[in-house]
Amino acid sequence: MQIWTGLGNPGPQYAMNRHNVGFMAVDVIADMYDFGPVQKKFSGWVQEGRIGSEKILLLKPATFMNESGRAAGEALRFYKLEPDALTVFHDELDLAPFKVKVRVGGGLAGHNGLKSINQHLGPDFRRVRIGIGHPGTKERVHGHVLGNYAKAEMDPLTDMLAGIAAEAKWLAAGDDARFMSDLALRI
Repeated sequence: MQIWTGLGNPGPQYAMNRHNVGFMAVDVIADMYDFGPVQKKFSGWVQEGRIGSEKILLLKPATFMNESGRAAGEALRFYKLEPDALTVFHDELDLAPFKVKVRVGGGLAGHNGLKSINQHLGPDFRRVRIGIGHPGTKERVHGHVLGNYAKAEMDPLTDMLAGIAAEAKWLAAGDDARFMSDLALRI
């Protein structure tokens, strides 16, 4: 079993924030692969399903970004899984908008959701880094991250999220390089 956690903040006022692109990604995956109904569990919302032969639990923490590690930790402990069974979908300032990269471990780049997961589980989890671009100056970061996607960004956002879901079979199979390659060709 794998646990795929999308990072975001709960509530309709945050739904289209760049910071919530992790929530958006797991929602599209759930829809594309016909995952089961949403259930309240592990301080969040979960959906179970399969991608290929792999059983996947999608998790959206209801704890707000700064406490995401609590929800992810609860789920991993319940299923007696190690951090290498965890994949985290999150926004990434240091990537151009709509670029997607995957890596295991690495720095936290000031991301509070990643910091929380690192505190609860250590650094050895897989990250699907979804580019939101940097606004240029440190003073503008907070507003950029918590700002909504612009109307002009909706088509590229939709294409990227659909691509992530369509190529998720490679993530499930553990072929991160193929996922990134096929996704780049798609978008």
